[in-house]
Amino acid sequence: MDTATSRPAGPITYRDAVLDDVPVLVPLVQSAYRGDSSRVGWTTEAHLLDGQRTDPAGVEAVITTPGSRLMVVERDGVIIACCQLEHRGEAAYFGMFAVRPELQGAGLGRQIIAEAERRVRELWDVREMHMTVISVREELIAWYERRGYRRTGRMSPFPYGDERFGVPRRDDLEFELLVKELV
Repeated sequence: MDTATSRPAGPITYRDAVLDDVPVLVPLVQSAYRGDSSRVGWTTEAHLLDGQRTDPAGVEAVITTPGSRLMVVERDGVIIACCQLEHRGEAAYFGMFAVRPELQGAGLGRQIIAEAERRVRELWDVREMHMTVISVREELIAWYERRGYRRTGRMSPFPYGDERFGVPRRDDLEFELLVKELV
């Protein structure tokens, strides 16, 4: 059953985002991470950050940059999730992963990340998937570790002062690189 509509759910489909999707994708990403709506799901960052998670220009850049794509996940013609895939040499970068909060926790994320990994191997013949996660997001990092990602201890700074990425509620935020070997 589709918990959002209480009716049988059709199969999920995947496609690359187009610019016409931006008005749907920006609020989807926002709803998965920030504000009260994000608290319905378990991926919320609302306790860490206020403000926006992304903006139309950021989503448009992911869609239009060569070597980058935004994979859209649909069910019954409705966008329910997305993730960024970017070719970076022998690796691919996985980011901007968002699932509608009311659909989180039912296994959809596992399906999507498996499809993303399959696609980057097929598209770019890469050997690794990389991602960065806010290092204090222990529950989220543990979820990725159960999917085969490993912590590297390699940190990069959070962009304090750049409100395009949110307004931090604490002063100890940084990103940790997580890596998975793709076989």
